[in-house]
Amino acid sequence: MPLSPKLLPAPVPGLAPGGVLGDVPDVDLSAVVADQPDPVLFATVSGAHLYGFPSRDSDVDLRGVHLLPAAALVGLREPEETRTRMWDQDGVEMDLVTHDLRKFARLMLRPNGYVLEQLTSPLVAHTTDAHAELRALVPDVLTSHHAHHYRGFAGTQWRLFGKTGELKPLLYTYRALLTGIHLMRAGEIQAHLPTLAGEVPEAPARLPGLIAVKADAEHGAADVPLDAVTAEIERLHQVLDAAQQASALRAEAPVADALHDLVVRVRLAHAEG
Repeated sequence: MPLSPKLLPAPVPGLAPGGVLGDVPDVDLSAVVADQPDPVLFATVSGAHLYGFPSRDSDVDLRGVHLLPAAALVGLREPEETRTRMWDQDGVEMDLVTHDLRKFARLMLRPNGYVLEQLTSPLVAHTTDAHAELRALVPDVLTSHHAHHYRGFAGTQWRLFGKTGELKPLLYTYRALLTGIHLMRAGEIQAHLPTLAGEVPEAPARLPGLIAVKADAEHGAADVPLDAVTAEIERLHQVLDAAQQASALRAEAPVADALHDLVVRVRLAHAEG
């Protein structure tokens, strides 16, 4: 279920009109967003579609931010800051996760590349002015410490590959390391593996072939020479380490006050509206 690049117009790329997902015309993502109990500030497609190696049977990973009413945050009860929903819609497995704006802003202040990938995903199912404001803060959120996120995520996926032998975690390992390397060098989030394969000189030549194989099955086995692949992964870790040491990215993100002001302003505006 690949997403067609034709569905990504600038300046805020997105899906087709109505939020219909590329080759899955019966999945109306705008309807999914409208069905949520609180306002959704943005919703984007993440996972394999964002990374550029979806399979025919890949699920649709929707990620975003919802806005709780102010009353939910000032009472005695703990608010539902994270909502998760998985369901089957017309034969397509859907996975929706949203955080309240306050929690998402806090996650942005950590070296958490995952939430920044969601925020900057070009596969936009729903957007608002608040989404645009959050995106505008991303350059000031990025730090050299984000290399730790991608190093750790790659390690987790590599261990999973060792247990399962599946192609999916192997591609996730490559993707995480190459995203981290590109981020350290270029100062921008790029999660699309086919693009990274062309932009990062150290990217293994085998990647396009592996991506093509992944298109046929979400959980297929990886038919690769283990010793050669292990050497490639070790080499990419070394490249990431060197890229982090040489990176022009700052060590601290000076955006806490700006994020605080944004959260307060957006919450109060919705309360008054």
